Amino acid sequence: MSSDPWGRVDETGTVYVRTADGEQVVGSWQAGSPEEALAYFERKYEGLVVEIGLLEKRVKTTDLSAKDAAAAIDHIRQQVDEHHVVGDLEALRKRLDALVVTVDKRREERKVAKARQTDEARQAKEKLVAEAEELAASEQWRSAGERLRALVDTWKGLPRLDRKSDDELWHRFSHARSAFSKRRKAHFASLDAQREEARKAKEKLVAEAESLSGSTDWGATAARYRELMTDWKAAGRAQREHEDDLWNRFRGAQDVFFAARSGVFAERDAEQGENLKLKEELAAEAEKLVPVTDLKAARAAFRAVNERWEAIGHVPRDARPKVEGRMHAVERAIQEAEEAEWRRTNPEARARAAGLTGQLQDAVDKLQKQIDAARAAGNDAKADKLARELEGRQALLDQALKGLQEFGG
Repeated sequence: MSSDPWGRVDETGTVYVRTADGEQVVGSWQAGSPEEALAYFERKYEGLVVEIGLLEKRVKTTDLSAKDAAAAIDHIRQQVDEHHVVGDLEALRKRLDALVVTVDKRREERKVAKARQTDEARQAKEKLVAEAEELAASEQWRSAGERLRALVDTWKGLPRLDRKSDDELWHRFSHARSAFSKRRKAHFASLDAQREEARKAKEKLVAEAESLSGSTDWGATAARYRELMTDWKAAGRAQREHEDDLWNRFRGAQDVFFAARSGVFAERDAEQGENLKLKEELAAEAEKLVPVTDLKAARAAFRAVNERWEAIGHVPRDARPKVEGRMHAVERAIQEAEEAEWRRTNPEARARAAGLTGQLQDAVDKLQKQIDAARAAGNDAKADKLARELEGRQALLDQALKGLQEFGG
């Protein structure tokens, strides 16, 4: 007979394992010595130890499902309970029990994680639906359409919810996309109709423009071309395949007319260039009258210059504002001199200025007496306050005296 702490072999070759509940028969061994029998069944025990260790590692480090882990634990526990090995079976049961706790904990954690993931997916899908419903009312057809397509891709990447919730959200999401698509289709159908109307309108404008291209009624025809251009812009765009061709015809007709007009106007421009030189000379002559020292003489001289000015014909349009502005500046200077002379000789204005000056002078004299009295009484604070007031009144008096001098007294 042979034995060790966990098992023994009796004289008949029966192998036993020691447990808390007493010895349990492991099996029978007839092929060799009792030591070999114990070693064989101890190796089988070590096999279970290794198997449990591998399962513990899988549970901790892989995504092994709780269901598969429980099945593996039950399988090993069955082998332990059948006690066909020699070793510390209670230690194996404790490890299996601890593994059950770990698996249950992992199951709960995964349940919580799944619930959280489902909640996050629900929130994400509700957010996608809300954005899609907002985009459904957009008129930014290109950007909104691209964004809706991106939302579909995002939706596909999210986990599914329970069937009822997922179907309800998808129905709203799909309805929003359909509504946008329907509105966009209606918009472009309307746009196509508008462009067809624009094409017809522009065909008429082109026909009239081409009929006017040979006209020599320069002013009226140029004005009409400007009206046609306004009508062209108001007509909107035709279909792309027609727009460029219509524009080239429209513009080409105008170019023919304006090229002919330019040839005629070139001769006129040469004449107007000579007129410009003459008017610039007259403007320089008029500018010598400023500043005005003798109003009567200046007025007469300007009148004479202006008569010669009016006798000269047109000047180039782009030069007209500058040269006329020079004459207007001289005319304004003479007018200002006239107004100043009128103010200077106006007895009512002079009387008002004199009255104001007298009032201010009285106020200044009165303040000066009050200051002297305050100084004499030793009240310097009051004197200083009155002195600051005196400065303001004196400034007004100086200004009034200067104005009175403009009236010659």
